[in-house]
Amino acid sequence: MRIAQVAPLWERVPPPAYGGIELVVGLLTDELVRRGHEVTLFASGDSITLAKLDSVHPRSLRLDPDVKEYGVYEMLQLSRVYERAEEFDIIHSHMGCAALPYAGLVKTPTVHTLHGIFTPDNEKIFTHAQKQPYVSISDTQREPRLGLNYVATVYNGIDVDSHHFYAQPEEPPYLAFLGRMSPEKGPHLAIAIAKAAGWKLKMAGKVDVVDRAYFEREVQPLIDGKQIEYLGEADHAMKNALMGGAVATLFPITWREPFGLVMVESMAAGTPVIAMRLGSTSEVVAHGISGFLCNTVEECVAAIPKAAELDRQACRNHVKTYFSAQRMTDGYEAVYQKILGERFSRNGHSKRAVSLVS
Repeated sequence: MRIAQVAPLWERVPPPAYGGIELVVGLLTDELVRRGHEVTLFASGDSITLAKLDSVHPRSLRLDPDVKEYGVYEMLQLSRVYERAEEFDIIHSHMGCAALPYAGLVKTPTVHTLHGIFTPDNEKIFTHAQKQPYVSISDTQREPRLGLNYVATVYNGIDVDSHHFYAQPEEPPYLAFLGRMSPEKGPHLAIAIAKAAGWKLKMAGKVDVVDRAYFEREVQPLIDGKQIEYLGEADHAMKNALMGGAVATLFPITWREPFGLVMVESMAAGTPVIAMRLGSTSEVVAHGISGFLCNTVEECVAAIPKAAELDRQACRNHVKTYFSAQRMTDGYEAVYQKILGERFSRNGHSKRAVSLVS
């Protein structure tokens, strides 16, 4: 197949540190190339990929202080993609609602993976474009009331082999927290859990501009460098070591998490996850096998000694079975074939489509 992968420009593909969407896009793109597909990646110019790279900006926008209007570059990128639409059999957008107005103007079908959440504002355009094909990254991410044309749920995947397995946690024991320092990720609750349990907590994650006030008010005053330690933003190796050495990774979210790649990365390292039962967590964590699902801070505290008794190899095996990059790519190949097959059955678009879905 001739496939266009369209990534956000805020981070490079793959990201040097935090950036779940860009990590997923990078793994999917490279695996599709390995399987013989002709792939073009539309992303920032500093992206690293096995595919052909097309970019409207030389580096990720987060690293460019001269960029003041992110939306301008987003429009430039999408204009480039859809000017070249006839070169592709399918366009795969990871841009959320931004690509919707463009997708209806060309014959090449676009499938949209929804990586985020619905808001009162973006619901308007999703409802307007409800017949376009969508992929959810968890079943609980969906909003049935919007009537969107979901063609599949495809869970995010990781390169399991790139995550070192820790058969035993480090001594002295500690808990880990990894994620944006934002209210919805719950770092303040992670601290509350650690303090109530009397455990050391090691935290890592970036602080976005919009979350700076929250971080300085709710989190930073509680960081003492002893029981509660903040390590800053972490790259892949640091994340792997931080979570792999922990007894458990805390995931005390306060929102309907669409997926939660941190949970998968932790389990791949062998470390069980203690998560709030919200959003996707019940689909990602196997309760009692790779972690525990809780409803309150008190339940999270009570789960810590139980998590310490779980089989760490079982945590990693759970990821290999359900959340590998290969399984994710299998899911997306099936989506592409389904969309192209339905297109051909409607209008016999091209002989090429027959070979793609046969």
